[in-house]
Amino acid sequence: MALPALALSWLMLLAGWLLSTEVRAQTTNPKIAQDLRRVLDATTTPVLNWTRDINGVRHVKVLIVSGSDDAELTALRNAVMAAGGSIYYRYSSVLALAAMLPASKVATIASRSDVQSISPNRLMARATSTVESVTGASAVRATTVSNYASVQGVSGKGIGIAVLDSGVAWQHLSFKGDGGESRVREAISFTKAGDAVRAGVRDWTPGIDVSGTLNPASPTMQTYLSALQTGFGGKNDRYGHGSHVAAVAAGRGTWNSVLDTTGIAPNANIFDVRVLDDNGYGQLSDVLAGIDWVIYYGKYKNIRVMNLSLGADSTESWETDPLARAVRSAVAQGIVVVVAAGNFGVNAAGSQVWGSISSPGHEPSVITVGAINFKGTTSRSDDVVTNFSSRGPTRGATVSATGVRTLDNLIKPDLVAPGNRIVGPLAEDTTAAGGAWNLLASRYSALSQVSGAKQAQDQGLMMLSGTSVAAPVVAGAVALLLEVNYGLTPPMVKAILQYTAQALPNTPIAQQGAGALNIEGAVRLAAALRNDMNSRIQNGGTITAGESLFWSSGQTLPNPVSTINGQSIPWSRLVTVGGNRLVTGTALFTQWQPIWDHRLLWVKNKVRKLDVRYWPNTNNTWPMAVLDKAAPNTPLLTKGVVSLVEVAGSTSLANLSGLFMPATRLSGLIGSGKTLGQGIVLSEGIVLSEGIVLSEGIVLSEGIVLSEGIVLSEGIVLSEGIVLSESGTVNPTNKREVNVTGEP
Repeated sequence: MALPALALSWLMLLAGWLLSTEVRAQTTNPKIAQDLRRVLDATTTPVLNWTRDINGVRHVKVLIVSGSDDAELTALRNAVMAAGGSIYYRYSSVLALAAMLPASKVATIASRSDVQSISPNRLMARATSTVESVTGASAVRATTVSNYASVQGVSGKGIGIAVLDSGVAWQHLSFKGDGGESRVREAISFTKAGDAVRAGVRDWTPGIDVSGTLNPASPTMQTYLSALQTGFGGKNDRYGHGSHVAAVAAGRGTWNSVLDTTGIAPNANIFDVRVLDDNGYGQLSDVLAGIDWVIYYGKYKNIRVMNLSLGADSTESWETDPLARAVRSAVAQGIVVVVAAGNFGVNAAGSQVWGSISSPGHEPSVITVGAINFKGTTSRSDDVVTNFSSRGPTRGATVSATGVRTLDNLIKPDLVAPGNRIVGPLAEDTTAAGGAWNLLASRYSALSQVSGAKQAQDQGLMMLSGTSVAAPVVAGAVALLLEVNYGLTPPMVKAILQYTAQALPNTPIAQQGAGALNIEGAVRLAAALRNDMNSRIQNGGTITAGESLFWSSGQTLPNPVSTINGQSIPWSRLVTVGGNRLVTGTALFTQWQPIWDHRLLWVKNKVRKLDVRYWPNTNNTWPMAVLDKAAPNTPLLTKGVVSLVEVAGSTSLANLSGLFMPATRLSGLIGSGKTLGQGIVLSEGIVLSEGIVLSEGIVLSEGIVLSEGIVLSEGIVLSEGIVLSESGTVNPTNKREVNVTGEP
């Protein structure tokens, strides 16, 4: 029976009202990432890698992050399936699902109490020896040309470095071991890992859930892992970025008698975890799956370092960003994570852009690395931060239920390292006739114009510039520190690297963090400390705040000055804690500071305790998930630590204070800092400040005007967080991208 016209009109109005209400819910729900909200509200479906119309209905591929206590997310998975979605992966690095959902159901899932955030499955991209000498690595070892087995000093021996990138050309001479074997211990590819195809099901098809069977002993897990293992073929890095990155961290270059390109840790083991495709791009879900693998096998394969020379555009806070949460979980597992800051330090006009740190560089627990131009000399006196290196502070934001945005404003980068015109291996496809160059070298012939390079098969060299090259310099340095002191925790490693860094003159903290990497000083300080702290934490033990970090009462800290290439290099003695606080003092390394526990995360006035859950009956070796909750009452810093927040003052570019204060000036004012009489303590997850925090610590004023030099352009909007292109990099046709040879 036909409905009366009035009733039909009323139903149409009701349907329209319900639809508009649902759209408003999508737009205003703070759990939904801003870029995802824009797509949900768009009148037509945008052409993105994570959106598609299926039978006329808009669908999106997303990462759903949960705060549930259920490590298997049973209820959430059921809800996604009931909403007409599919689930492709359940992560252990972050309590999350890689899923596909009808766009109209995103708000419904977001409204659940066990959902913390929903993010789009964004594209990822790469952040775009002399190195031994300029960093001080040569000062901590001596080697011969013919045999690395006889290296005297520190070379990263026995330490595993996972390189999440475009692959590693294992057959290149830079990766050969003493017996001719490759030091690339394993090659595994996670490209499209979070999609249906790798799980053996049809893509963009509703009603599929393969996540429930991904446990260590399940046939699905074994099939899945076997599909990921690429082995050692001839096409492991067609793009060329990952091989260069891996060699900067751990390559050997003495085979070329004319040009030594040896990396920082030439005896370290390399794990090739491919997350970027042949064009240098990947999905957020791929990178998360790669991080999962590193966490899962970290203990078993002795992987202590993870390098991420890649980045994503993300307006999300470190609290909710899936990539930030994943690397945080790796740190909680005891893995030191090193990340590129990004290459967005200047706009097309050459003006500085502040607040341009990309994800996951905005995560407080990782080591975020900016780039130095060392001017082609081994002298450190002419070193400067490159123009392209991303500046701080971090500008991700949380959004309250009432729509109030709170910006992170955390201190980043943590330090800087050489990242301009660095020479490394030219990856090639050895199965091609005569060998084929990688895409980067083929596209930009200037990269292969390296004086002294033979450019023979498996011996070719190229140069790259970017924070993606600076990051593995630090990753290699971390391997050296862990070799000399295996008991260091990730926060201790970060603090040692910062404390011993060299503050570059006339350079704000927002550009260089604590300063330029100083391997000589870092190794010396690491070797002075006891080496059982990490194992005590990993085995469930407790360490009392203030406990001595020396083996004997007669020990002292090293002199805070290094000699590198005949130059005297004073240490900056600056350390970032709590995300937005700068501290110093010998108490940081003479006494156990509770924040050196890598399971404890302190950011501003929040402190979280991360708990690694292991699969049953695996002897606490195979992690299942990493959960977090408010930390119990505990001290954070002991008395004797010196606060520098009061000395730095509020951030102002005009006054050169706060984050814009030159690090050399702040380092020179250390004696004026405030010594904590009682330390900093925690009550029910909230920091009880002893007056060291100016409102929210060192913050970037919301009242900054263009006349002070703040540039709001290039899509990086300080008031809205970091908004870059979809891939997290500039367009390949942009003239800054074409200038791949770096700065003069």
